[in-house]
Amino acid sequence: MNMNNRNFVRGLCLIAIALLFGSVALKYSIGELSRSGPGMFPLIVSALLLVVGLLSVVRSHFVDPVPLDYSVKNIALILLSLVGFALISEHINMILGIIFLVFCSTFAGTSYSVVRNIKISIGLIAVAFAFKHLLGLSLPLY
Repeated sequence: MNMNNRNFVRGLCLIAIALLFGSVALKYSIGELSRSGPGMFPLIVSALLLVVGLLSVVRSHFVDPVPLDYSVKNIALILLSLVGFALISEHINMILGIIFLVFCSTFAGTSYSVVRNIKISIGLIAVAFAFKHLLGLSLPLY
């Protein structure tokens, strides 16, 4: 097991995230399938993520290893995007936070497209509105 294999490390990270969020979800009431509690959805998502992580680890043994490389600049850009999203969403509104997140985080990619960023932003804003109006979540959209 080579810790320099991107597929293997990706699987381990997914497993760790799934276990972390799954353990937190267990602190809430799960309920029943017919009447789920607040912990049911995060537990199901965590379980699915755990399966994907396990499949990634197993698959990494059967495909050619992909070298693990990382860029400190890209990590910093992603962290800046997340922190900026949180701060802008809290102090201004979530729509601007989403736009900042998309436009800032894509600087870490290999290509930059304003048109693609606008489309992604519109899609994420639509999802946020759906969460607010269809699920009744209290999101600071405006």
